[in-house]
Amino acid sequence: MTVSQRRYHITTFGCQMNKADSERMAGILETMGFEWAEEPEQADLILYNTCTIRDNAEQKVYSYLGRQAKRKHEQPDLTLIVAGCVAQQEGEALLRRVPELDLVMGPQHANGLKDLLEQVFNGNQVVATEPIHIVEDITKPRRDSTITAWVNVIYGCNERCTYCVVPNVRGVEQSRTPEAIRAEMEELGQQGYKEITLLGQNIDAYGRDLPGSTAEGRHQHTFTDLLTFVHDVPGVERLRFATSHPRYFTERLIRTCAELPKVCEHFHIPFQSGDNDLLKAMARGYTQEKYRRIIDTIRRYLPDAAISADAIVGFPGETEAQFENTLKLVEDIGFDQLNTAAYSPRPGTPAALWEKQLSEEVKSDRLQRLNHLVSTKAAERSQRYQGRIEEVLVEDQNPKDPTQVMGRTRGNRLTFFTGDIHTLKGQLVPVRITEVRPFSLTGKPVEAGAV
Repeated sequence: MTVSQRRYHITTFGCQMNKADSERMAGILETMGFEWAEEPEQADLILYNTCTIRDNAEQKVYSYLGRQAKRKHEQPDLTLIVAGCVAQQEGEALLRRVPELDLVMGPQHANGLKDLLEQVFNGNQVVATEPIHIVEDITKPRRDSTITAWVNVIYGCNERCTYCVVPNVRGVEQSRTPEAIRAEMEELGQQGYKEITLLGQNIDAYGRDLPGSTAEGRHQHTFTDLLTFVHDVPGVERLRFATSHPRYFTERLIRTCAELPKVCEHFHIPFQSGDNDLLKAMARGYTQEKYRRIIDTIRRYLPDAAISADAIVGFPGETEAQFENTLKLVEDIGFDQLNTAAYSPRPGTPAALWEKQLSEEVKSDRLQRLNHLVSTKAAERSQRYQGRIEEVLVEDQNPKDPTQVMGRTRGNRLTFFTGDIHTLKGQLVPVRITEVRPFSLTGKPVEAGAV
């Protein structure tokens, strides 16, 4: 079978970094002559890009793999790949569990997929999990959207949060140069992308590892400098970024976001817990008071900004009173959106070995209570949009109602309104909000001149 007839399917678990990696790997496969297959069953190369943050993600990978491993007995030329964080963490142990695998590759190896596959097609079973210096990215991602795109600015993470496996699997921080980032963005602007999200596991650390300053002084070596450097890329109308770390989040960055018109008024800053002793045990490097000050500063500069975050319940040793401190933080701040998770121990992390692990019952009870509060607060936050005119970037048709299109406000609220996707896709449309829900809005487009 020649490669030109081959088809590939990628299933992605986990974070935006993984989605960005999958898009890059899809780009590589297409330059190798592979075609995208909607269903894994139609593909003869299947790649699972995996995540280790939560237990169930890992279990899912194994159940999917089991199905494809069976298929491989009937179809020996099926190529099976596990990429991403489970691959990095499990390495050769994955081959022992699933001997049908052809390639196990960690996230740092995404750009090297072509070379690794050539080894596989020469009859080798390959494990690529050793740390490498990340090669500047010359591959062209096959992006899932034609309107919004991710651009990585920094890989890896030097933090050592006690619950988190990311530093072990994604390696040390490596910033891309401002010039490389801008060049990628300029190309996206020319291709018609309207919104770019700059990505990093810890984006505020951007630039710390780049060589010293230049003749002009402190040149583009913080994330704030980078935002200013890329802000005027032609064609790009909106900029977002994630994920921020409270330890490094500065007033200078907030002020710059307020001054730069393309930067959306939306901040994603995980707090993880509202209790100082737990934050210390997590090795987060800030207090809940510091976190509150950051949010106060954002609201001073950008009173209407949307704020989203991540929180963990049921961390080892968490008492009811400590959990209530998290509830109090959520109650006081009023997040627009909050990603919540019950703690699950990850191999190779300090907290997994601690004694005071909580029962699944306690964890799920706390998660439910937190989620209930999150929706209540999100519903309250949504009220401010009622009757307002919001700028919506149209991304797609509403899958549940083909007469409607959908997109996001600058504050990242999903918004639906009646319209034709063929004429509106990629447009920025003023929409008067007629209906508010906790996490989405419905409205009517405003005719020109009727504002």
